[in-house]
Amino acid sequence: MSHEVNDNNAPASAGDAQTTETPEQALRNSLKRCSPATVEAAIKFQSSREPSLVPAIVIGIIERYAEPDLRPKLRENTDDVRLVDDLGIDSLTMMEIVILTEEVLQVQIQNDELRNLRTVGDVKIFIDCKLRGLPLPKPTRFFPIEQIAAVMPMQPPFLFLNEASVGNSGAQGKYQITGEEFFLQGHFKDNPVMPASLMLEALGQLAVFAIIEGVLPAEPGNEDKPIDPKTIYFTSCDGVRCHRVCKPGDLLTLSVKPKRVHMPLATFEGSIRVGQEKAVIAEEITLTFGYAEPAPEVTETPEVGETK
Repeated sequence: MSHEVNDNNAPASAGDAQTTETPEQALRNSLKRCSPATVEAAIKFQSSREPSLVPAIVIGIIERYAEPDLRPKLRENTDDVRLVDDLGIDSLTMMEIVILTEEVLQVQIQNDELRNLRTVGDVKIFIDCKLRGLPLPKPTRFFPIEQIAAVMPMQPPFLFLNEASVGNSGAQGKYQITGEEFFLQGHFKDNPVMPASLMLEALGQLAVFAIIEGVLPAEPGNEDKPIDPKTIYFTSCDGVRCHRVCKPGDLLTLSVKPKRVHMPLATFEGSIRVGQEKAVIAEEITLTFGYAEPAPEVTETPEVGETK
């Protein structure tokens, strides 16, 4: 009695298994060690191309490569988290992130474009522009205290910004309450607390710096005119809520975003956090501003005896 060999029942070789891998299985393999939410968002994206899924995918890929003890910073849900300083991502790791992002989102990123990607917000906006075919945005710029003090009308000890960054959608800043501030000597007795009014002042100062550094859209007809820092003044504040007492040792993370601009007024929304805790929310901070007067033309005075 002879037996026919049924090829359909033969065990598949390793090569056969590779060729029969479905696109979804390949995607799951590429995203191993990413969170289930990231994997599911990527699967949905490849069938729908829905841009709203991109942030979850990009954050999930960055989280996979970030140092484990630094990953909680990504869960703070703030776009100003810095890839190098806050997450410890070096240039080679950044390349791995880019390669996987290209594969999952099916986009191409040039090496020279990576220089401008400094924050999580930069990466999200960059990828979104790539997918939509929009012009790439300006990169986020970072400023130490020396550069801030060089342009601000406020100066120490009444300058409440240790560092700042200005991006396409607004500005972020940090201020460390050291305990040596002059206002803590009497606020309050044996219980130093940063006054809420000064925390609003810090938000206002960040808005001033954002205006000076060009975060406002240019007004038609005034595109080439610089804003004069000496013309920027506080006019009003609305919708303020204080959620937390801030004391020496607290690191304040400030954020402002422009809401409305109509010369001579600019309105921002602002917030201060300590870690993941809300400290202050201001729905509207309004400043007035003006443009710098053009420099007078220099006319030559004829010397004595010289005829015109």
